Amino acid sequence: MAHYAKVTSGTVVKVIVAESSFFDNFVDDSPGNWIETFKDRSSRKNFASVGWTYDNTRDAFIPPKPHSSWTLNEDTCIWESPVAYPDENENYKWNDATQSWDIDE
Repeated sequence: MAHYAKVTSGTVVKVIVAESSFFDNFVDDSPGNWIETFKDRSSRKNFASVGWTYDNTRDAFIPPKPHSSWTLNEDTCIWESPVAYPDENENYKWNDATQSWDIDE
């Protein structure tokens, strides 16, 4: 079985599991395209999820930008913070106002 993402206007609106032959007889009258997505990230950079975007130029599924200060890593198509996550035994959350990681209490 494979996974397919329904992409409408660049946004993933549905993800299904199906055999590729499913689409031989499937009639879909709604707008958009079905694009295969891979859990092992062997293609299209990331496994698609509802609300993510599909970038046709990069042939990649990209998650929503979590914070305004984060930038897209062009190799992985994952958003990265401007400051590396602390390498400690604590849980942290990003503080966009201070551009830092705060301990998540």
